[in-house]
Amino acid sequence: MSIEEGRTLYKGKQAVVLGLAKSGAAVARTLKACGAVVTVNDKKPENECEEAELLRKEGISVICGGHPDDIVNPDVDIVIKNPGIPYTVAPIQKAESLGIPVVTEVEIAYELSDAPLIGITGSNGKTTTTTLIGRMLEEGGLAPIVAGNIGTPLSEQALQAKTNQVLVAELSSFQLKGTRKFRPVIACLLNVYDAHLDYHKTKEDYVHSKSKLFMNQDESNVAVLNYDNEICRNLAEEIRSQILWFSVTEEVEQGAFLRDGAIVFKRSLSGTLADKLDKSPEEEVVVRLEELALPGAHNVENMLAAICVARASGADMEALRHVLRTFSGVEHRLEFVDEINGVKYYNDSKATNPEAASRALDSFSAPIVWIGGGLDRGIDFHELVPLLRRHVKAVITYGQTAEKLLARAEDAGIIRTKRVDTVIDAVAEAKSIAREGDIVLLSPACASWDMYKSFEERGVLFKQSVHKLKTSP
Repeated sequence: MSIEEGRTLYKGKQAVVLGLAKSGAAVARTLKACGAVVTVNDKKPENECEEAELLRKEGISVICGGHPDDIVNPDVDIVIKNPGIPYTVAPIQKAESLGIPVVTEVEIAYELSDAPLIGITGSNGKTTTTTLIGRMLEEGGLAPIVAGNIGTPLSEQALQAKTNQVLVAELSSFQLKGTRKFRPVIACLLNVYDAHLDYHKTKEDYVHSKSKLFMNQDESNVAVLNYDNEICRNLAEEIRSQILWFSVTEEVEQGAFLRDGAIVFKRSLSGTLADKLDKSPEEEVVVRLEELALPGAHNVENMLAAICVARASGADMEALRHVLRTFSGVEHRLEFVDEINGVKYYNDSKATNPEAASRALDSFSAPIVWIGGGLDRGIDFHELVPLLRRHVKAVITYGQTAEKLLARAEDAGIIRTKRVDTVIDAVAEAKSIAREGDIVLLSPACASWDMYKSFEERGVLFKQSVHKLKTSP
């Protein structure tokens, strides 16, 4: 959509953006370009609002240091909230009482973009799958723009994306909860496990937020779902779009699955989506499992999902094969860091819940020195015990959940345990424990926010500490 067309939607509208993070600054600029009167409000003090002065120079009002009582008033037309801000804060409560729409920036991006949009969500695997899809579409000559929760705010691309491009968006439950008309042409739900319940309060709200990805789809669209996940199967009953399944346990009627050590894609799509694949056979062997460059059994699921999305987008099979044979992973997702004295170090800092950590632990046959810990969200971690018993020789913990994880290590019969203060200390401790042939794995099973600003910061510190081992005595 051009700026001129955007003006027909938002020219003269009063917009309040809550939260001056990257996405807040992006959507504020986008709305300003469309002629809206924009006010950005952040509860952080002025000296912590890095973009405030720059936005003011661009003609955008910025208020830091708290939420004024009148920041939301009857003259406001729309409120755009940072995804992480809870709905219980006063400005959002007031907006809802006044009947003012409260959305996240992905809703604005959807409204303004002319490019078709592919949405990917799930409790685990979003970034790897989104990156895979982007690579497959690029290899297939389909001009993807990868954005959303993966790094670049979706609204930053909204006015620039052309009709011959495609927006490939990683989406969180926080972002999806704040959507109304949002409708991707292809919507992919990887899995749903207990996560972010401190924000959503109930599992029902979490599942409902994820399912909003499909809410406005119709039979001309495609939903890609995990057949092996019970919640995904149950949601299928409410979905009106065409469904492509992926499964590592069953041969599905249409979608991607495993057979005799190979990935197979089977399709019987109708309408315009079938037209994109009209020259391809209904069933094709994609690659054999031994050809895959990306380690980890859980990543096979991500690849199956990416294949479904890429094929429904019209990417040719050779493009998919090339990516699957060469793509070795994403930073902070089971990322190989280095091998030192016969010990391999892996950074899986993005594993912010027990399910993700379980998948990482189950990816290796060699003995593991496991580093875990972080923000306490009230989880007991009992599901990790069988994985710890089967794969782990030593446990190093830190952060708010350290004592819980030490208790789970004891449940698993692991004698070698240690509590440390930081990830840096954990690497030093791991060096003293690990022996040739072992794996040192940072896969925290927890969010980072008790000690670090993000999982990225935590992962970078881990990697820096590992690299320093080569120069230390």
